[in-house]
Amino acid sequence: MKVAVTTLATTVAALLGLGLVMLYSSSMTKVGTHDLIMQLVWVTLGFCVCVAATWTDYQEFKKIHWVLYGGSVLLLVLVFVPGVGHSSHAAKRWLGHGGFTIQPSEFAKIALIIVLAWYGDRYQRQMSQWLRGVFIPVGIILPILGLIFLEPDRGQTILLSAVCAGLLLVAGVRWRCLFIPALVGGAGLAVSLSRDPMRMGRIMAWLHPDAHANGFALQAQQAMLGLGDGGWTGLGLGNGLRKFGYLPEIHTDFILANIGEELGLVATLFVVVGFVIIALCGVFISLHARETFGGLLALGITLLICLQAGINIGVVTGALPNKGLPLPFISYGGSNLLAMFTCLGILFSVARQANTVVKITPAESVPGDNPFAAKAT
Repeated sequence: MKVAVTTLATTVAALLGLGLVMLYSSSMTKVGTHDLIMQLVWVTLGFCVCVAATWTDYQEFKKIHWVLYGGSVLLLVLVFVPGVGHSSHAAKRWLGHGGFTIQPSEFAKIALIIVLAWYGDRYQRQMSQWLRGVFIPVGIILPILGLIFLEPDRGQTILLSAVCAGLLLVAGVRWRCLFIPALVGGAGLAVSLSRDPMRMGRIMAWLHPDAHANGFALQAQQAMLGLGDGGWTGLGLGNGLRKFGYLPEIHTDFILANIGEELGLVATLFVVVGFVIIALCGVFISLHARETFGGLLALGITLLICLQAGINIGVVTGALPNKGLPLPFISYGGSNLLAMFTCLGILFSVARQANTVVKITPAESVPGDNPFAAKAT
């Protein structure tokens, strides 16, 4: 377990370091170092949250799961309240004003994972039934998923739906039981997208990029050009051209394109391998959790981090239409970074209390003990 935790911490630290360097590079066209300083502030806050979560018994989250869930729903409702919620790019996703805003959906995802992990632990013997395995979990998921959908934030909705489905399947729900909810949800999403000109434009640009080269496909094409220009070793740190107005949001959703352009395919593959390592460490921690709640919690957190990374990488490389999701631990953004640090701390907490085999010495054994039986702490 020490190896898994050390590897996980080292990998995240390397991704964070790379993110800070590339954020500074992508901000060279701006006046001052405001983005870098703000990111360092969020990293400091995130580190404190991570340490606090690590030394908190993750079982405490089970005791307050409905409080976390209710608080998350309340915060998601508040983003729609005039004067409280903050709008940007025709979306209502933030609370706060000025230079300090938070995105409640980032923390609502964690709260929902905690509730589903508790539910899967408590009703694990009944998860194969329609009532306990499908209807009630869907009733738990819908309020948070629906509010995120209405912001609107289709990317987060798809991500959270995939995480919840994976968590329920591992908890014991039969895959065919999720077919109908998935079909209904997919149909609803398709209808919504068909009535949303901007998002339909993104999909059409993904399907026919040449026909939308100067419109919705601009970011994707510029990202691909940046990755191609970088070659194996890149143009050199700070020498990228896409940040000079060619690729909007290069410091957030498309920071991987800047990495590929300036540091090359080698650095891009390092990022991909980094998230594969995080996935392997997370699954290892989940498998060695001391009970079902911890295992499901660790798995849900791992799915959240790695699926978000996979979607972001897919968007930048043109494999998926633009979703607007940041790259965990690397992209600029306080709310997501703070949420990812919280996830990391929870993983460490589960690992800290994971099952370990204890050897029994002769002095500790009593008549009737089986000295070959392993005991779990």
